[in-house]
Amino acid sequence: MSEKQFFGHIVDNEEVESIDGARFDVWNPWTREVWAEAAEGSEKDADRAITSAREAFDEGPWPRMGRVERAKAIHKLADLMEARTDDLARLDSTNMAKPFEQAKHDVARSVWNFRFFADHQRDHVGQVFPMDSGHHSYSEFGPAGVVAAISPWNFPLMMATWKIAPAIAWGNTCIIKPSEDTPASVTLLGRLAAEAGFPPGVLNVLNGHGNPAGAAITGDDRVDRVTFTGSSTTGKHVMASAATHLAPVSLELGGKGANIVFEDADIDNAVYWAVEAIFRNAGQICLAGSRLFVQKGIYDEFLARFTAAAEKLTIGDPFDPATRFSALASKRHFDKVVSYVETARALGGNFHTGGIADDGSWVVRPTIIDGLALDAEPYCEEIFGPVCIVNSFETEEEAVHLANDTRYGLNAMLFTENLSRAHRVASNLRAGTVWVNCFFIRDLRTPFGGVGDSGVGREGGDFSREFFTEPKAVVMQIKR
Repeated sequence: MSEKQFFGHIVDNEEVESIDGARFDVWNPWTREVWAEAAEGSEKDADRAITSAREAFDEGPWPRMGRVERAKAIHKLADLMEARTDDLARLDSTNMAKPFEQAKHDVARSVWNFRFFADHQRDHVGQVFPMDSGHHSYSEFGPAGVVAAISPWNFPLMMATWKIAPAIAWGNTCIIKPSEDTPASVTLLGRLAAEAGFPPGVLNVLNGHGNPAGAAITGDDRVDRVTFTGSSTTGKHVMASAATHLAPVSLELGGKGANIVFEDADIDNAVYWAVEAIFRNAGQICLAGSRLFVQKGIYDEFLARFTAAAEKLTIGDPFDPATRFSALASKRHFDKVVSYVETARALGGNFHTGGIADDGSWVVRPTIIDGLALDAEPYCEEIFGPVCIVNSFETEEEAVHLANDTRYGLNAMLFTENLSRAHRVASNLRAGTVWVNCFFIRDLRTPFGGVGDSGVGREGGDFSREFFTEPKAVVMQIKR
């Protein structure tokens, strides 16, 4: 076995060990071996990162830099990322068994996150408000301060950059804590930011676990904004921690996405996207279409074709070009998904395909189940794995009711060739994003977030500007 790699904290553009020298193991889920070590962040390490970010904001050039100059710096980082696409993708594939081609797609999207927000902050300005009273008023958007960001393990680089990019583009400094399961690509990103010439302290990477590292940065009163993506349970703790110093929070949490297929849908298209919606990334997507509702007239045909498509997915080594599906990201998560599969079987679910791999791997095969009650745990709770629960419906009203009958509300999908129905149903679905005849297509100008247990707030375009800045009104007397 080759020598283990090491991923330290990035503080003031330097990669450093933890103050106490502590490290933790980083696993390769496909080989089920430890392939790296990362610095284990403590409260003292968090304090060091916050101090650096605070000084960089209060005294450094970044928030005082012109918008064009700041955009150029961010585009330079994006250029370096593009040049290191394979390296970044390789780290994510090794770290969480993501198929390599999918990981390269994630790098491209991460690059676009930076390019989009670099240009957005440069081109989007405040408003002018004419007044009849002899005054002139306008708004401006200044940086908020220090941002604490915590990103998940399912899209390690992409979700980290979704937080970092708008934060630094609008002149803030940022401390990013990646998941302890996937520290590698985000640490490399920190190295690249230093290489790109970012001033020290603008982007600090704090590796470690949620407690103490994550809790220390969200609960510190020197932090001005907190953004988190992860489970609904952890999100509540993050919100409570930020509330101790009244820091605004943006939370993108769990989901139990509804996928509605009407009888008039293009079945080939609907099957393709149904597979993508639940089996891409081995189902480890908060936006996954894990509840599938198919109108009765096409139920049997659709289910047969959906099952056949799922069974064609090639399972294997994430670096094999043929692989479309691989292991789950950790043994802990594998055990969680297995428990839901076993519960579904115990409750009498009808398994059309899938189940737990019997080769000792951390693989749960693409799994399709129907016949479960609407209050069954696998139907109601977020599994975050390649398990699709299928039900039928008769009317549009029933479909909308079933889709909305959940405490989550991150996203939904619907498939129909009826334009009026598409608009009507999309409007009636309780979800932050609704995809019509597609899935996972993003326009970074639009709001992204959820309702209920799926989160608080929205990010994207002007919504990110509102969160990562302090809007200010200026009123001038022009007639005396």
